[in-house]
Amino acid sequence: MTNIAPTLAPSHLSDPVADEDDLLARFAPVFERIAAGNTERERHRKFPFEEVDELNRAGFGRIRIPVELGGFGASLEQTFVLLARLGAADANVAHVWRNHLAFVEDRLNAAPSEGNARWIARFLDGEFVGGGWTEANNGTFANIATTVRRVGDAYRVTGAKYYATGSLYADWLDVIGKDDDGSLYTALVRRDDPGVELVDDWTGFGQQTTASGSATYTDVPADPDDVFPASERFVYQGHFYQTAILAVLTGITQAALRDGITALRERGRNYPQGLDPVPARDAQVLQVIGEVSAQVFAAESALRTVARSLDAVAAAQAAGDLTARGRAVTDAQVATDHAQLVIIEAALTATTTVFDALGASGVSTDRLLDRHWRNARTLASHNPRVYKARIIGDWLVNGTDPVPDLGLFGRGGQGN
Repeated sequence: MTNIAPTLAPSHLSDPVADEDDLLARFAPVFERIAAGNTERERHRKFPFEEVDELNRAGFGRIRIPVELGGFGASLEQTFVLLARLGAADANVAHVWRNHLAFVEDRLNAAPSEGNARWIARFLDGEFVGGGWTEANNGTFANIATTVRRVGDAYRVTGAKYYATGSLYADWLDVIGKDDDGSLYTALVRRDDPGVELVDDWTGFGQQTTASGSATYTDVPADPDDVFPASERFVYQGHFYQTAILAVLTGITQAALRDGITALRERGRNYPQGLDPVPARDAQVLQVIGEVSAQVFAAESALRTVARSLDAVAAAQAAGDLTARGRAVTDAQVATDHAQLVIIEAALTATTTVFDALGASGVSTDRLLDRHWRNARTLASHNPRVYKARIIGDWLVNGTDPVPDLGLFGRGGQGN
């Protein structure tokens, strides 16, 4: 009997064809305009509705969609490098895109269908996806309270979420909940549907304009084509979400270096202990900037490495090779854990160390350099790094599988 290797269902994924320099040139002017208003938005907690809209009109939401379907055909590496550049311009605006980009990736992984074709068309039309899956009061997927129930020809969504990042900017909200049998489903509901209530009650000291507050859903309708078993969401979804945060953290590290250099050049006097009366010529101060630049180098390198590991998973998925995808998922998990250790350390170190080059003037509220540390510390708390080194060590020494038990997202033998 001939053994037939298991294969995966077809998808919309295809080989990336975009040129990174062309992508950067396209979006650089938008990033520059966003950066120009960053401190004022931060100072007054002004939500960047116009900025998110401008990015959408420029096509940022469709960079991963294949060219033949109307997108730019970018790789995941290119996507996250661009997201880091946006993070350097404004970490809040960059984080807003996390849920949208992840859902685009999910639909690219899904099998072609009429319903999925409608989603691709929505992305091309600039429709934006926000939402959040987390529930307050220590809710987990095991005890999730939100429901997604079939009622007649449609579904109804009822529940409450927190950390609903990007929801205030969205046309659609991505919600996870259980049906009557306890199975998990994700439902996409319209932002302006009756029964949807969004509240800006985010109390974090960083990432203050990401609209990461509460979302309440009361008997909100969802079309069957917009409801998906959670087990069928794309297999590297968790890695994607984490890499998106790491991209923003990399951007924050870049911004700390950029703003540190500017502040040092503008610094007018030095301390008596200094090696030169001009701070910008003080070798010891210049060393600080050099050390911060090394943190940027480490973050950028780690980000590219983890993004390439996700490209390998996507390539295996596109090829329909289940065996190769399994190996690639493990490699991606290790890369994601390593990158968390490297990038979080780089971001927190750079956003603190840079002040050693600036003196007392560096803490001026005119510059708002503290926003970089506050934003970095907030993002770094999403998925605590304290566990990552242990997991990698256990894998290296004992061969313990580093991938969490996420059968929920199609890991293992499921051919999604």
